[in-house]
Amino acid sequence: MRKIFDEQLSRLDTHMIEMGALIEGAITRATKALQTRDLQAAMSVIEGDDLIDDKEREIESLCLKLLLRQQPVAGDLRQVSAALKMITDMERIADQAADIAELCGYLSDREYIKNLEHISKMAENTIKMVSDSVKAYVDKDADLARAVIERDDIVDSLYLTAKKDTIELVHRDYGDSEEAIDLLQIAKYYERIGDHAVNIAEWVIFSIAGTHKDKRVF
Repeated sequence: MRKIFDEQLSRLDTHMIEMGALIEGAITRATKALQTRDLQAAMSVIEGDDLIDDKEREIESLCLKLLLRQQPVAGDLRQVSAALKMITDMERIADQAADIAELCGYLSDREYIKNLEHISKMAENTIKMVSDSVKAYVDKDADLARAVIERDDIVDSLYLTAKKDTIELVHRDYGDSEEAIDLLQIAKYYERIGDHAVNIAEWVIFSIAGTHKDKRVF
C-alpha cells in the first residue's frame, strides 16, 4: 500500500511541476506580448487558460483520491492539503496572465507613453517567484519558499514606483490617459501574481513544518 501511495505522491509532484510550467509560460508569453506588441503571443495566453484549468481539475481529483482512499497522516496529509490550496492560487495566476494578455490587445496599436522598465522588472521577479515556489514544494525546500516571500517586497516597491510614474503622467495630461490606466492595471496584475506566489510559498512551508503564517496548524 505504501508503494502505491508513494507512486501517487510522485504523480502529484509531476502534475504540480507541469502546472507550474504552464503558468510560468503564460506569464512569460504575456510579458512578451506587452514588450513586443505580439498579438499571437497574447492570444496563446488567453487560449491556453483552459488547459491550465484542466490541469487544476486533474490535480484536485488526484488529491481528493489520495485523501479519501489512502487517508494520509502527518507530513503526507500536509503535502496533499497544501497542493489543494496551491492550485487555487496557481489558477488565479493564470487568469491574471490572461488579463494582461487581453489588455495587450488594446495597447498593440499604440506607442507607449512611458517605458516599461518597472513593469518588465516586475514580470521578471514574479516569474522567478512562481517558478521557485513550485520548486520549493517539490524539493521540500522551506528556505527557498521563504526567499519567494521576501522577494515580494521587490515587486511591491516596483509597483509603487510604476503607480507613481503613471499618476504623474495623468496629472500632467501627458499623452493618452486611458493607456496610462491600462499600463497601471497591468502593473497591478503583476503585483497580484506576486501575492499569489507568496500564498503558494506559505503553503509550501505549511507542507514541510505544519505552520501557516507562523501559526501552528498541525
